[in-house]
Amino acid sequence: MMMRLKLLAVAASALAVTGCVTPWASEAGLYATPIGDAPVTANPTPYSNALVCMANYATATGKNRPRIAVGRVLDYTGKEDLEGGRKVTQGASLMAMSAFAKAGAMLVERFDTSVSELELKYSNNRLIGADPSADTGPAAPEFRQIMAGEIPGSDYYFVGGITELNSNIRSVGVDVFVGDLDPTDMKGRAGFKAFVINVGVDLRLVSTKTLEVVDVISYQKQIIGREVSAGIFDFANGNIFDVGAGERAMEPIQLAIRSTIERAVLEMTANLYGVPNADPCGALAEEASDMSLPQSVTGTTIRLPDGSALTSDGDVRADPNRWSDKRDDGVKAALRGRRS
Repeated sequence: MMMRLKLLAVAASALAVTGCVTPWASEAGLYATPIGDAPVTANPTPYSNALVCMANYATATGKNRPRIAVGRVLDYTGKEDLEGGRKVTQGASLMAMSAFAKAGAMLVERFDTSVSELELKYSNNRLIGADPSADTGPAAPEFRQIMAGEIPGSDYYFVGGITELNSNIRSVGVDVFVGDLDPTDMKGRAGFKAFVINVGVDLRLVSTKTLEVVDVISYQKQIIGREVSAGIFDFANGNIFDVGAGERAMEPIQLAIRSTIERAVLEMTANLYGVPNADPCGALAEEASDMSLPQSVTGTTIRLPDGSALTSDGDVRADPNRWSDKRDDGVKAALRGRRS
């Protein structure tokens, strides 16, 4: 009888778990509701704040900021998983663009110009109408005009690659089992493992006009992972108890690559801006202590087509509660009364 009750309890638990998924769609058209409610957050590295200080320093002191184009920053490690694909990010160029934006650089697009080239082709064939902001007088053209010299050129371009992924520089582990000779007494075990890998990048800054390589940086970053486990085994009142618990954690590889790129961009922009020391935040405090400057790890000044500018509020952009229908009171008020 007791065994039947235990089997029924296990079956009821399994049904309770599977109750979140049904073969019939709900009124919202879903078989299941996705789990997780973490909001979108900023994605900084330990060097992001220094990049922001670099941008604020250049703004406060009126430093001349050359135009930067970001080219291909490719994966040259050749490391792949049979099932998971490439081990390191294929978006290092995009990380570099974000880093230069944090540093307040003047960016010009050279990485993906497919849309601009297509629009230029359409405009050249007079297939795109005149811009709404253009002159609407009798002599105004009916199509978009192509003006010579309209596209600004770059002063420098940033290229390079991810050149190292060393899978196991060093590892260490220990396993402990404790128990006496009596087979009915409690036994315990515990274990700990740690391992270290690393990634490396080689990056360069090139003068667009002369193709002179003006700056070269090679960085590596070590990444640590760990595993902790513990468990007990015991007999009690005719029952067997085998309980285990553990944790695995590893520093993200792609975040490590972003960190190396941001450190390289920080060093390069320091040379371009002529920062007098290795501490842009300290230099900013010394030379512009009376200025109120925006702090941001998510973006830079947005320039509109008409030439006006909107300075992004970085602190607001980085707020994890903003625009979330579960965390933002303004959004919740606007959506109040909707059907759940």
